[in-house]
Amino acid sequence: MASGLLALFDDVAAFAKIASASLDDVVKMSAKAAGKSAGIVIDDAAVTPRYVVGFTADRELPIIGKIAWGSALNKLVFLLPGALLLSTFAPWSILPLLILGGAYLCYEGYGKVRELFVADSSKKTAKPLQAIDSEVLERQKIASAIRTDFILSAEIMAITLSTVGEASLAMKAIVLAVVGMGITIAVYGTASGFRSQLIG
Repeated sequence: MASGLLALFDDVAAFAKIASASLDDVVKMSAKAAGKSAGIVIDDAAVTPRYVVGFTADRELPIIGKIAWGSALNKLVFLLPGALLLSTFAPWSILPLLILGGAYLCYEGYGKVRELFVADSSKKTAKPLQAIDSEVLERQKIASAIRTDFILSAEIMAITLSTVGEASLAMKAIVLAVVGMGITIAVYGTASGFRSQLIG
């Protein structure tokens, strides 16, 4: 009886060592991927406050919350399974996707900088816009933010996938989830903190 109990304790200790080693691997891979994604995370954090400009203070935090929820769904429901499928069936596609995502972000950034320096003649000749219902405007802003987040999140997931290399499918899934949710919490948690300080 005693020997059977000792054998059970040995098995539990062995499983604990394996779990600990796996946890260390997850932390190391997640930290490496997050470090490589830092530039995109900064872009994401810089873009977020722009979506609450023009709304009353009591709507700012709920809007950020809805965008954060959409971001989490982007990463966990759409991008994580897609990334795992790509890594399994088309691992060669990860580098081209990184290049395409980077090119798109450069194009989007160029457009934003161009708006600052070049006057748009179509805006001068445009007729005054009709007043838009604040709820409709809020939904439009949230949808636009979630679309932009999808591109940034896809780039983050692709970078993460390129970092995990030859890890097992389960390990890739865990690291993708940890990085995705960690970045979502960091970006939108920081944005919420700043807005709440400004409101307070």
